[in-house]
Amino acid sequence: MKNLSDINFKNKKALVRVDFNVPVENKSVTDNTRIKAALPTINTILNNGGTVILMSHRGRPKGRDENLSLRVIVPEIEKLLGKKIQFIDDAIGEKVQKKIKSLQPGEVLLLENLRFYPEETQGDKNFAKELAKNGDIYVNDAFGTAHRAHASTAIVADFFDTNHKALGKLMEQEVKSIQKALDHGEKPVTAIIGGAKISSKIDVIKNLLNKVDNLIIVGGMAYTFLKALGNKIGNSIVEDDKIDVAKEIMKEAKKKGVNLILPVDFVIADKFRNDAHTKIVAADKIPDSWQGLDIGPETIKKISKIIENSKTIIWNGPAGVFEFDKFAKGTESIGKAIGKATKNGAYSLVGGGDSVAAIQKLGLENQVSYISTGGGVLLDMLAGKKLPGLEALK
Repeated sequence: MKNLSDINFKNKKALVRVDFNVPVENKSVTDNTRIKAALPTINTILNNGGTVILMSHRGRPKGRDENLSLRVIVPEIEKLLGKKIQFIDDAIGEKVQKKIKSLQPGEVLLLENLRFYPEETQGDKNFAKELAKNGDIYVNDAFGTAHRAHASTAIVADFFDTNHKALGKLMEQEVKSIQKALDHGEKPVTAIIGGAKISSKIDVIKNLLNKVDNLIIVGGMAYTFLKALGNKIGNSIVEDDKIDVAKEIMKEAKKKGVNLILPVDFVIADKFRNDAHTKIVAADKIPDSWQGLDIGPETIKKISKIIENSKTIIWNGPAGVFEFDKFAKGTESIGKAIGKATKNGAYSLVGGGDSVAAIQKLGLENQVSYISTGGGVLLDMLAGKKLPGLEALK
């Protein structure tokens, strides 16, 4: 796979797939993280004498929907890029090609929302062929969509030879950072996997059993494991149809010599609310009408020690109902322990909405080694799956 430094963009038109699926309120971008993440790629091509044609999706429109037009994000891109950009209300066709032909080196054009065309998500070959006519070189910098075999993320690459397609800076950085933690991590390697359901992370957990020394299970999924051990979990969230899977995972961990750690105590509540009555109980002592909403102090102590003694750390998913301040302590303590370990020389990778939100809330963004921008795509990489968006560039 080639990266930007392998290609000469002078007087070339670069068709760049970015992920500008950003939240917008009252016609203003409320979180510009994804736009900022694409700037190094855009600037590298422009500084190299190229022209940039940006393409992205936004939301899940059913056909053309002006409320999901990319036109609304143009001012934010211009502000961050520090220059005027052009916009066209289409993504393929003669009008688009005519516009692209008139562009000079150093100019930027943003195409309309790719998902206004149903062919985009269908991975339609003819649509991809039309998109390919928009550039001399194809660059994929949309890490967040690399697990999708859509026309603009994978199929379009078929119409460019190896010397005319490349990874963008963000994509390159994401892949290297995840591979560093997953495949080249210094031991001991610890993964903390949280979130509500085990079902969405079965493949991740199974793959991690081949990579890590310690696997810490927290969040809602922990109760399925505890029920599999015969524990009383009260009214806590559980996936009864995954109890056999949990048993199999625990058996596999033992066989592979992986230290699988489950919570030993919980903060429980009499209802799913921030103002609920709470108490701390042992992991096998949750009363019938109560539910576990966060890990308890003994668990925090135990897992913090493991994290702080690790050399490589992967964290995906919260330890409790992080949205409620009353049940955020477990998630926050994990963030702090990772920050401490990183300060002492560990390599830490954090990804997944709630884990990233916790790191940001604590102001620890600069105290972990790498924060991944990917959600589903990160899970696919942690599960060892091939990403269509990456495979297409090989």
